[in-house]
Amino acid sequence: MKKKVLSALMCTTMVASMLSGCGSSSTDTTGASASEDAAAATEAVAEEAVEGEAAAEAVNTFGDPNGTHLEMWTFVELHGQHYGKMAEIWNEQHPDQTIEITCTTYPYGDMHTKLLTSLEAGTGAPDICDVEVGQFPNVVEGLDTWLVPLNDYAEEYLDTMVTARMETYQGEDGNYYGAPYHVGATVMYYNVAAMADAMGVSQDDVIGKIDAVVTWEDYEALGQEYLSALGGEEGKYWTSVDTGGTDWLWLAMAEYGDDWTGGFDNPANVQLESVQKMLEMQQSWLQSGIAEVSPDGHVDLEAGFQNILDHNIVSFPKAMWYMSRFTNYMPEEKGNWYIAKCPVFEEGQKCSVGIGGTGTVVTKQSQSQELAATFLCWAKMSAEGEQNIWDTLGFDICNAALWTEDSFAHDDNNQYNAFFINYPYDVLNDIGMDNIGKISVVAISPTINEYVCNTTLNEVLEDPTYSVADALQELQDAVDMEQ
Repeated sequence: MKKKVLSALMCTTMVASMLSGCGSSSTDTTGASASEDAAAATEAVAEEAVEGEAAAEAVNTFGDPNGTHLEMWTFVELHGQHYGKMAEIWNEQHPDQTIEITCTTYPYGDMHTKLLTSLEAGTGAPDICDVEVGQFPNVVEGLDTWLVPLNDYAEEYLDTMVTARMETYQGEDGNYYGAPYHVGATVMYYNVAAMADAMGVSQDDVIGKIDAVVTWEDYEALGQEYLSALGGEEGKYWTSVDTGGTDWLWLAMAEYGDDWTGGFDNPANVQLESVQKMLEMQQSWLQSGIAEVSPDGHVDLEAGFQNILDHNIVSFPKAMWYMSRFTNYMPEEKGNWYIAKCPVFEEGQKCSVGIGGTGTVVTKQSQSQELAATFLCWAKMSAEGEQNIWDTLGFDICNAALWTEDSFAHDDNNQYNAFFINYPYDVLNDIGMDNIGKISVVAISPTINEYVCNTTLNEVLEDPTYSVADALQELQDAVDMEQ
């Protein structure tokens, strides 16, 4: 058992840099990346977590001491605070079925290891637990005996929940086992203020140019126009490309309807035209000077934030949860940035993909499974729950029914609505829930993402003359050895 659990934790470490979104820190939603947390846990406390008890970082109890008691584990304290707030509202609305919930926050790696250990042992698991998307294949592996299917409890919300995000936490049997926090919809961020200043036009003119971008060719042409206006200023680029994350590749696959994992039923195939086209396009950008390689590998680290603050890049694609990076690490950029749909290779393709995420599960060890599952789905899918997720966590919510409600989507008291030039949910409505793609997270995902981030992306982006076809063949060979 110990070998299996440690292997699962190592898999989480391998993929977390790509998959992290909500839950990227053990104490808040905007700290160090999940990969850093998991790596530290692996080196320092993995053995202790398997053999003994993981040390909790925070324990908070909310609700009615006379109500049904529920135990909840998370690796993000703000997630626990969300359930505490929702328990208070629940108790007001259900005086005959009140709850008390104890939310315990563990370090990222410790919590997942402790959860897997308790599930395999058949004892010690909580009623409710967060599971980061990279770890979900390991947890859902025991769906027959470990987890409660949420289909019936989520039924009243499913018509307006983003299907692609619900399917992310689906088991091989087709049941939903995790309730999502966010869509993680990938969008394009543009620094309109910097662009207008460089190009000598108004911000409205720049926004008009951005809104006219449909294809990647359009995007590149606008980048050339911006860089020409700068007159070749050293150290300035249109965008950056990542060697430490696969967001760009996921977006390309979503646009073509591809999935390199093969899902539950098919073998993995990484030699996809969509992936090759994206990498070759990025190579051409590096050679022409439109793009640079992201400092430290991607934009979601301190060097990436500084690069944005220095206006060394003025556009990049990232999930909507990246909005909290702006408010927490780049507050001086308020009012400068505009959010738009991502370009596509061909008109009519899907223009977004869900990135990152944490699904919350109910374990079959719970003595109050029905209440726990009912409360969980209500806390994460109802109007009340989604309002609190948006206000306190800053995630793009999965219940699309609220996207068009003016009091929700256009509330200027919300810090994210106030930070950007346009309203984020206007962009989501423009995208549409059916145009947000999904890449499966299954057993082979850790192998693919480890090799891509450690080898493939470095080969083809650090050396833009390297054959993309050869790099993908090497990747396929590595994947085939594990299948």
